[in-house]
Amino acid sequence: MNDDQTDDNKILPHSHGLRSSARKLTSQNQITLEIHKTEPNGDLVSFPNYPSYSSEHSYILPQAKVASLIKSWLEEDCPSFDYAALAVGEKYNRAELLIKSPGIVSGVPFFDAVFQEVGCEVDWLVSEGMKIDAASLPKTIALIRGEARSILIGERVALNCMARCSGISTLAQSFIEKTRSLEWNGRIAGTRKTTPGFRLAEKYALVVAGADTHRYNLSSMVMLKDNHISSSGNVSSAVERVKFAAGFSVKVEVECQSLEEAIEAVESGAEIIMFDNFTSEELHIAAAALKEMFPNVIIEASGGITEDNLASYCGPHVDVISSSKLVQGYSVVDYSLKIVKE
Repeated sequence: MNDDQTDDNKILPHSHGLRSSARKLTSQNQITLEIHKTEPNGDLVSFPNYPSYSSEHSYILPQAKVASLIKSWLEEDCPSFDYAALAVGEKYNRAELLIKSPGIVSGVPFFDAVFQEVGCEVDWLVSEGMKIDAASLPKTIALIRGEARSILIGERVALNCMARCSGISTLAQSFIEKTRSLEWNGRIAGTRKTTPGFRLAEKYALVVAGADTHRYNLSSMVMLKDNHISSSGNVSSAVERVKFAAGFSVKVEVECQSLEEAIEAVESGAEIIMFDNFTSEELHIAAAALKEMFPNVIIEASGGITEDNLASYCGPHVDVISSSKLVQGYSVVDYSLKIVKE
């Protein structure tokens, strides 16, 4: 199949499993579709054509995990009766998702999954990762169709996901743009200081921005911090013990407080060195010395790094700069959802 052909039986992203026929390829990641919804009596009802945007980022998400999270978030918000549902009932409605402050559109798969869980459909008018500037606000970026009570029961959970994911992606992209302007070729990374129960969404938002997620959890990479070293007795014994268990497939990173600790860690088998809470001047001196001895070691700078002082930590011997601000210190992007009066 070439780029100009489509498969009429393909179920496309964000169609929620509905059979869709692609009619025209208009641009990258944008397909004009005619969507059919099957009613209980088996009749097909055509919806108007609309542009449907897909995000390749969503392919990395474990669908079973996303579905499980969505169920738990909806249950948290409505553990028993939804009294307000009596006011709107089963009336079939359309709602608009509006973005009201500048930022990166992020969190689309979670928004979709919320409304899929409550039996609604979402049609996206922009692609995930798009930057919306102040001059375009307020801007309608998605349409939601379904029973009014279903739209409203999913509203808050879906908006919370979008607001937070977009906030992370916006700040992370700002970090990245600043480092690119300096022609620094390293990686900006988040940290594991995420919100309990929301890590998957927060790490995903980093990916949308083009940032590095860092390790996802304790099992994805070994990181020996100061408390590990203190409890173990010394750097060498700590590294050697974990290397034995982790084997060849799991990298080992050591948080170091001095160049001497870093040298000991690399000589013991560590692949990544984190210089933690160094001043920018101390960092560049230590990084240059370590790279001269071990050219292939990965050097990470972390601790107290913000958007304001980021530039001073970028240097030719620094490979990664991580900041917890990306998952703890971001401002949310403002969204609202409005039922359209027919």
